[in-house]
Amino acid sequence: MTRVPGLPVSPGVAWGPAALMLERHPVMRCGIAAANVERERGRLDRAREASATQLRAIHARVAQQAGADLASLFEAQLLMLDDDLLVPRARRIVESDRVNAEWALDRAFDQFCAVFADVGDDYLRERRGDVADVVGRLRRNLRPAGSGGGAPAALAAPAVLVADELAPSFAAQIDPAMILGVAFETGSRTHHSAILARSLGIPAVAGAALVTTYIRPGTLVLVDGDAGEVVIDPTPGVVEEARRRRDRRAAGAAPPRARPSGPVLTADGAAVRFLANIERLEEVEAARAAGAEGIGLFRSEFLLGGRAVDACDEEAQYGVYRDLVERMAPHAVTIRSFDIEESQASGRADAEPEAGSRARGPLGLRAIRLSLGHREAFETQLRALARASRHGSVRVLLPFVSSVDELRSARAALRSATHAVQGTGPELTAMPVGVMVEVPSAALTVDLLAAEADFFSIGTNDLIQFCLAVDRADRRVAGLFDPLHPAILRVIRQVVRLARPRGRPVAVCGEMAADPGALLLLLGLGVTEFSMSPAAIPEARDLVRRVTMGEVRRAAARALSLPTSLDIAALLAARFPALASWPLGRDGRPHMEGHS
Repeated sequence: MTRVPGLPVSPGVAWGPAALMLERHPVMRCGIAAANVERERGRLDRAREASATQLRAIHARVAQQAGADLASLFEAQLLMLDDDLLVPRARRIVESDRVNAEWALDRAFDQFCAVFADVGDDYLRERRGDVADVVGRLRRNLRPAGSGGGAPAALAAPAVLVADELAPSFAAQIDPAMILGVAFETGSRTHHSAILARSLGIPAVAGAALVTTYIRPGTLVLVDGDAGEVVIDPTPGVVEEARRRRDRRAAGAAPPRARPSGPVLTADGAAVRFLANIERLEEVEAARAAGAEGIGLFRSEFLLGGRAVDACDEEAQYGVYRDLVERMAPHAVTIRSFDIEESQASGRADAEPEAGSRARGPLGLRAIRLSLGHREAFETQLRALARASRHGSVRVLLPFVSSVDELRSARAALRSATHAVQGTGPELTAMPVGVMVEVPSAALTVDLLAAEADFFSIGTNDLIQFCLAVDRADRRVAGLFDPLHPAILRVIRQVVRLARPRGRPVAVCGEMAADPGALLLLLGLGVTEFSMSPAAIPEARDLVRRVTMGEVRRAAARALSLPTSLDIAALLAARFPALASWPLGRDGRPHMEGHS
């Protein structure tokens, strides 16, 4: 049995025989005679026409099955087909270098990618992946008719798809009845293929490095979209544990009428609230079915779909926010302002940083810093939120706040936006404004922020990353990303203690709480509100019912005195034998989370 770590990008667990799909392949360079130049240029044009026809069909299918937001991905791919740096550039290379169409297309793609050469930005790498999807489709359509063009090959029986690269256009054509789970070597939670897998409800793991080198077609493979790992040749015991987990999840997905309403109670009667993290309207029903008492995090940046922030107008945002609020009524909806980086704000993959700036990344111009620098776009979003608040309970969540000054500036923008909307309809009620605690400076000054913030939400992914100086995208150190690190537990305890005197609620918004051991420790540290993916809520509710607050408080107090996360994991296993029936992460540690 071999375990290959990756990133959990679509929840659930699945196993079955592997079906391999390898997209990377060398291209042969062939010189051509002058008389054959027009023939090769014609092949490129026919490949473009065939690709456009296929993409229009994919667009229609996705729009019908998953909605217009995801379908817009393929509108963008259709535009890429006409980009001067792709097919037109390849035609010029055929003519100037006298080479075959395949080689010319690869060279055009290389030149297109040169734009990204000095940018270490995950978002840009994924936009380059969208271009690679288009180029891969063109390559396939350059092959002789009938040798494999637009759609994935039909499978004789259901299988787990294992790929080196999973292009969004292929992911959009997956048949959920035949694909049990997906594992691919590239990507992240925001990769378009990952988003499509979530929309189809297919368990998926991305970033599973070199997984295709370990697997032959037909090999038994288990994809764990909760823990973020691929298990090759799993033992019967591992498969049985996965089966139990899948059955528990299926039982938890009963219709809302079968699920008790309100907070879940611990064994000694303490109330604990569970809310949902979502990024698409279509996920609201899953959140309600899972027993969520509201939306604790709506990732509004997914509305952009790769467009510039200025291109997402007020009416479009208002329509989505209003629909979200009405679908979730009477529960509150917490909408995070755009959590994007500088490159995403422009909507252009080739955008250059401003003079004097350094390489983009998680420590640069992002989230609230970027919103305050794009004040007009920020107020557009805030006006849309204010209008939506007339239709239900809306809370505004500010990401990546690092100082009171930023909070004050954001509140000033909200006052301006609210004033602009005030006379356009019924009287507005004030929207609560919350701060995401993601950086150490915010965690250490919660008492100061609490004077002006209405609530706090701990973004565990970034907080762990910055406290431990671990870049989750760097696989050389990704194993050091450790939610049970003693420092993380102490920081979370500090946040709760600093917020308490002003009566400010503190939630944990991140998949750390979806790990059973971490959930019990967080409960013992004083957190009683959790926001997580809808699929994780039923198991979390069930676990909380089995423990008392006294038990988890004593365990948390003891854990705070232990020197290592392995010691803490051993403590949890000894104190809570019930955890043995819940999925734990690799080596007894909570799993590495996806993008929060």
